[in-house]
Amino acid sequence: MAIRRRMTLCLIFPLFLLSSVTRARVPDSDSFTYANAGDFGEYFPEYGASYRLLPIGNFYFQLCFYNTTSEAFHLAMFMGNGNGDSDFTLLRFVWEANRDAPVADNATLSFTRDGDLVLANPGGRVVWSTGTANKGVVGLKLLDDGNLVLYNGKGKYVWESFDHPTDTLLVGQSLRTGGPASTLVSRGGRYSLVLQPNGLELYLNLGKNKTLSYSGGTFRDVGTFSSVSFGCVPETPDGFVYVASLSNSGAVYARTFFDSTLSFMRLESDGNIRVYAYYKRAEFSSWAETFTQFSERERLSRCSLPEFCGGLGVCDKEMCVACPRPKGLLGWSNDCRPPELGRSCGDGKAIGYYKVEGVEHFLGAHDAGEGTVAKKVDECRERCSGDCSCLGFAYKEESSRCLLFPFLGTLSKVDDARRSVYIKVAK
Repeated sequence: MAIRRRMTLCLIFPLFLLSSVTRARVPDSDSFTYANAGDFGEYFPEYGASYRLLPIGNFYFQLCFYNTTSEAFHLAMFMGNGNGDSDFTLLRFVWEANRDAPVADNATLSFTRDGDLVLANPGGRVVWSTGTANKGVVGLKLLDDGNLVLYNGKGKYVWESFDHPTDTLLVGQSLRTGGPASTLVSRGGRYSLVLQPNGLELYLNLGKNKTLSYSGGTFRDVGTFSSVSFGCVPETPDGFVYVASLSNSGAVYARTFFDSTLSFMRLESDGNIRVYAYYKRAEFSSWAETFTQFSERERLSRCSLPEFCGGLGVCDKEMCVACPRPKGLLGWSNDCRPPELGRSCGDGKAIGYYKVEGVEHFLGAHDAGEGTVAKKVDECRERCSGDCSCLGFAYKEESSRCLLFPFLGTLSKVDDARRSVYIKVAK
C-alpha cells in the first residue's frame, strides 16, 4: 500500500504543476486589441513610409504599423525620439514581426487573456503570433533597450523579440548558432548574415536555396563559438570614447567620441554592414553612421559589394565606370546586365566568351574559395560551358586555378593585366 501511495503522489505532482501554469492568465486590464486605423504619424520614418502609432513604447522605441505601399502594413518597432531632440529626427525601423506577410487596414494586434500576442487581418485570419498561449504569460513590456518581452509570474521571459531579429542587432542583442536567432536578413531578402560554428558569413541569396558568400575576410573565420553579441561600451574611464563591436569576433569595431550606447548594427539592402548611433547633435537626422564595412575607411571598398554596379559592371575608386561588352568597355548605366543565354546555356557549341582584362570578380577580391585546379584556361571554358549555372569564370595562371561564377555583378579594376574575367555569351 505504501508503494502505491508514493506512485499516486508522483502522478498528481506534475499534473498540479501543469494546472498552475495553465491557470496563469493575463489580467483583464492588461489584455488589449488595437486596430490598424486612424491618422498617420507626423514625424519622419525611413523608407518614405507612413506609420500609425501603437500605445506600446518608451522614450526611444515604439511599436507601430507602417507601410510603403497601399494595403501592405507591417507590425514594426522604430527607434528614435519623434518628439524631437532636433528639428528633424529620422525614425529607423529596427524590428518587424510580419515582414513577409503584410496586413491590411483595420488589421488587429491583440494581447489575449491566455498570453498570446496575435496579429490578424480583418476577418480574423491570423498572420503572425508569438505562439505563447497557455504558457504562463501574465504581461507584456517594451524594455528600454528595445526588447519586446512577454513574461510569466516570476518575471522570466517566455518570448522576446531579441530572439527573432530581422536585419538589425540592438545593443545587448545576440546572434546564436541554430534557429531563427542565427541570421540577419536584409530588407528585400537579397542578403543574409549568418552565424555558423566557424564564424560569421555574409551571403548573396540567388534564389532556389542557392547562396554565394562574399564575406571579405573580416566576417569570416573569426573563431569557434555559439553566439556573438552586439555591444557599445565606454573605452575610457571617463566615458569620452565609446566602442561598438561584436563580442568574440571583432567583426565590427567603431569608436565614437560621444555616448553611443543607443546604437544598432544593420545588414543593409545593398549587402553592406553599417552601425548607426542615435546622437541628437548629428546634422539633420539625429543619427551618426559610425561604421561601414564596405567603404573607403575600411579594408574593402564598395567595389567589393556584389551588386554595387548592378548585374554586371566595372568599378574603380568606388564608382561604376564601365559596362563590359563583347566590343569593349562601354559607359555604365543601370541597364548594364549579363548577356541573355537562352536555351544555349548548356550547349558548348552554342556558347562563346569575351574577355575583360585588368579586372577582378568580387569573389576573387574576397578570396571566397580558391576554385579548382585547371592546367589551362580551356579547361575552365569547358567546365563553364557545360554548366547552365555558370555565367563566367576567371583563370588564375599563377596558381592554375579556375573559379566559376554563378553570378557576375561587380568587377573591380586592378593594375595586374593578368587578372581577367571571361563572360559567357550565346554565339
